[in-house]
Amino acid sequence: MSTPDTPAPAEPEGPKSHGDRTNHGGEPPLKRALGPKLLILFVIGDILGTGIYATTGDVAGKVGGALWLPFAIGFAVALLTAASYVELVGKYPKAAGAALYTQKAFKVPFLTFVVAFMVMCSGLSSASAAARAFSGDYLGEFTDAVPPTLIAILFILALAAINLRGVAESVKANVVLTLVEVSGLAVILAIGAYAVFSGEGEPSRLTQIETGGTGYALLTGVLGATALGFFAFVGFEDSVNMAEETKNPARNFPRAIFIGVGVTGTIYVLVALISSLLVDSGTLSGSSGPLLEVVKAGGVDFPPKLFALIALFAVTNSALINIMMASRLCYGMANERILPPTMGKVLSGRRTPWVGIVFVSALAIGLVSTGEIEGLGDTTSFLLLCVFAVVNIAVLVLRRDPVDHHHFRTPTALPVLGALTSLILASPLADRGSDVYVRAGILLLIGIGLWVLNKVVMTAREKSGADAS
Repeated sequence: MSTPDTPAPAEPEGPKSHGDRTNHGGEPPLKRALGPKLLILFVIGDILGTGIYATTGDVAGKVGGALWLPFAIGFAVALLTAASYVELVGKYPKAAGAALYTQKAFKVPFLTFVVAFMVMCSGLSSASAAARAFSGDYLGEFTDAVPPTLIAILFILALAAINLRGVAESVKANVVLTLVEVSGLAVILAIGAYAVFSGEGEPSRLTQIETGGTGYALLTGVLGATALGFFAFVGFEDSVNMAEETKNPARNFPRAIFIGVGVTGTIYVLVALISSLLVDSGTLSGSSGPLLEVVKAGGVDFPPKLFALIALFAVTNSALINIMMASRLCYGMANERILPPTMGKVLSGRRTPWVGIVFVSALAIGLVSTGEIEGLGDTTSFLLLCVFAVVNIAVLVLRRDPVDHHHFRTPTALPVLGALTSLILASPLADRGSDVYVRAGILLLIGIGLWVLNKVVMTAREKSGADAS
C-alpha cells in the first residue's frame, strides 16, 4: 500500500460541510463520537457475526471439505475493495459512502440512487439473515416455543430501539457484543488446537472439493461457494457511513479498515479449517448453527448452551450494525438531496437519524419473510459485489479530482483487480439460486419506484417555488 509523500496536517478533519454545522435541512449535525480504538472494534464487530456463525454450513454444502478455500478467496477480494474504500473515505469523509463516490465519479443521479439503494438493501438483507439466524438452531438450544418469524421481528424492533438511543450507545453495545463474539471464535480456535495436538479430526477432508462435477461445474461450484462465503466479509463498507461521527476520519479509517479485514479474514480461514477438520460437510450443511456442531464434535467439555448464547450475541451484533449503517445512509442521501429531506430528520436530544431508523427497520421486517439464511445472505453478497465493482471503478475515475487534505492512496492495480473479481462473483458464473436474483430484482424495482416518486415530488416543489416567486 502507498500514500502520498506530503505530510499530514495536525488534525485533518476533512471537509466540514456536514460534520461541523447543521445539514441542508437545518437539522443538527451528527456527533463525532468514534475515536481510533473504538473504530477498529467497530469494523471488526461489523465484519464478524452472522456470516461465519450461520453460513459456514451452507458454504460447506456447496464446496465440500475444502471449506477454507472460498473464505481464503473471499479474504483476498475483500482486501482489494477495502483499499478502494480507504482511499475514498479519506478524500470524502461523509456519511453517504458508495452513493457519494458514485455521484462524484459519474455524475448520473439515477445510477447514484440505484447504488445507494442497493447498499441500503444489502444491509437490510444482512440484518434479516441475522434475525433468521437468531431464531434458528442456536436459539433452539434454549426454546422452540415461539414462532421463529415472530422472534425475528421482535429482534429487529429491539435493535431499532437501541439505534434510536444514540450512536455512542449503539457503538458501545457493539464493543461488548464484539468481545463476546470474538470469545466464541476463540473457543473454536482452542478446540481446533486441541484436536490437532490430540490427533482428532479428519485432515483428508481439507482437500476435498465436492461441487458435483469437474471443469466448468468445478469452477462455478467454487465461485458459488466463494460468493456465499463473501457474506462473512461484508461489513467493512458499513463503517464509511460513520465517517461524520468519527474523529479525524482521514487518519483513523485506513488503519481501522485494514486491521479489521486482516484480523477477521485470518480468523475466518482458521475457523473454516477447524470446522472441516472436525465435522463432515453433510452435517455442517444440515445445521443453521454449524459452529455448534464443531463444539459438540471437538472432544472438549465446553457447554453447548453457553456457545449457543455467544452465537446469539454474535448475530445480534451483525444486525445492530447493519440497521445502524442503513439509517445513516438514509441520512446521508437526504443531505445530498437523493432522498427527501424528511429522511434526514434528527432527534434533537439524542442526535440520531430517527426517520431513517424507523424506515429501514420496517423494510428489514418485511425482508424476514422472504427467505432463509442462505438466500438472504447470498442476496447481501450479490448486491454488494455489484456495488463494489462500481466503487473500484469510481476510485480510478476520481483520481482526476484532487482534494486539499492528506489521504491514503491505493496502488492502481488493486481497484482494477477488485472490479474484475467483484464482477465475476456477481455474475452467473457464481452458481446461485434464482431466488437471489428475483429478490434483488424486486428490491431494485422498489428502488426505481422510489426514485420516480422523489423526482415527481422535487419537480412539484420546484414548480411551486417558481410560481410563488
